[in-house]
Amino acid sequence: MSTLANRLFPQRRTIMPGFGLTLGLTLTWLSLIVLLPLSALFIKTSEISFARFVDIVTSERTLHALQISFGLSLVAAVINMVFGALVVWVLVRYDFPLKRAVDALIDIPFALPTAVAGIALTALYAENGWIGSLLAPLGIKVAFTPLGILVALVFIGVPFVVRTVQPVLADLDKELEDAAASLGADRWQTIRRVILPAVWPALLTGFALAFARAVGEYGSVIFIAGNLPGISEIAPLLIVIRLEEFRYADATAIAAVMLVAAFIMLFIINRLQHWAESRGAR
Repeated sequence: MSTLANRLFPQRRTIMPGFGLTLGLTLTWLSLIVLLPLSALFIKTSEISFARFVDIVTSERTLHALQISFGLSLVAAVINMVFGALVVWVLVRYDFPLKRAVDALIDIPFALPTAVAGIALTALYAENGWIGSLLAPLGIKVAFTPLGILVALVFIGVPFVVRTVQPVLADLDKELEDAAASLGADRWQTIRRVILPAVWPALLTGFALAFARAVGEYGSVIFIAGNLPGISEIAPLLIVIRLEEFRYADATAIAAVMLVAAFIMLFIINRLQHWAESRGAR
């Protein structure tokens, strides 16, 4: 019977592993690296009562730290999405001297240790720094304020948007822009109706990646933030403080809230990306 089935439905043999093997390895790897640690976090959180959990996550210090982390991460991701798109446009559409050097500079936040980035930004934006000394007479203080946190989050998030959108824009046929111009469309109409629909899913992906990185950023932020409770304290730092105080329940509760909130935000962004792709396919 099996011989007859093989004759009727021959299977193509390849040197690559089959679906069953690769699926099993994928699920095993994801379970060990992702699902198991996340499950341990929620199991640890479930050891405290619901009333205690609510008291921890609704305390004034915790709420402010969560607001700082998620609020500034969202603002930084929006800034990176807008200005990252402009950087991509310049790199893809124009030729200029030292273009390759500028393109390579985009990847510096990827390779630079976060502590080094934090120290460098603090040195630049402190009141006696190169940039901070110019802003101080204007009454603008960056280092050791929430504005400094925003600067650090923008710095580490730029490459995610640029490297996500750049290949999509590079593959976009310029003849589509010429065709739109020949039909009477001006520059803004071409951008809005031709270019933006093509790169919008990639922009949302870059936005999601930049946001996710910013929410969990620690090393580059703690140096420039000042870490003042109720002013410039981020949620990851508060978790570390609670661990150092041996208040493990508090740390796991805050971490669980951050995980759930980040998952909800990424889910919403993913649905928007799917909606944008479906509209672009029409």
